[in-house]
Amino acid sequence: MGVGVVLRRLVAAVAGVVIAAEAVVLVFVHIVLGRTTHNQSMSIAGMDPDVMSKATYALGAGMGAFLLLCAALLAVAAIRDRAPGSFARVVLISAAVTHGVLGALAVGLVGWGAFAVLMLILCLLVLTLTLYAAKDGGTAAAPQGSLTPTSP
Repeated sequence: MGVGVVLRRLVAAVAGVVIAAEAVVLVFVHIVLGRTTHNQSMSIAGMDPDVMSKATYALGAGMGAFLLLCAALLAVAAIRDRAPGSFARVVLISAAVTHGVLGALAVGLVGWGAFAVLMLILCLLVLTLTLYAAKDGGTAAAPQGSLTPTSP
């Protein structure tokens, strides 16, 4: 097994574990926020507190499910040592873009620590996608009509 194979698998596995941990943390945060909203009968602009707490639970569940899907796709890539398919690639790219946008927002709202964590996850996602793209890039055949050197 070459160094490239080990690196690809390691990065994909670490990214999967980190994203799974992020999913657990985000679900826990949304449970706490939903309970706090429900227990204190908080309301923003006259909205029903029950609706707000249920929406918080639903958002937490949706985010957790999305991140667990990303973690599962990364685990499959690490185990099989194959590039993610087109569906998996779209999901992972959307997760990377989301982490980039949230990182930009986190600097002002939460601080540099949250920014650093989000950028670490973004880097792991992008590195996984590029390492598998580099693996498959060398095996593609040259398109017809392209200029290729010929021997005389």
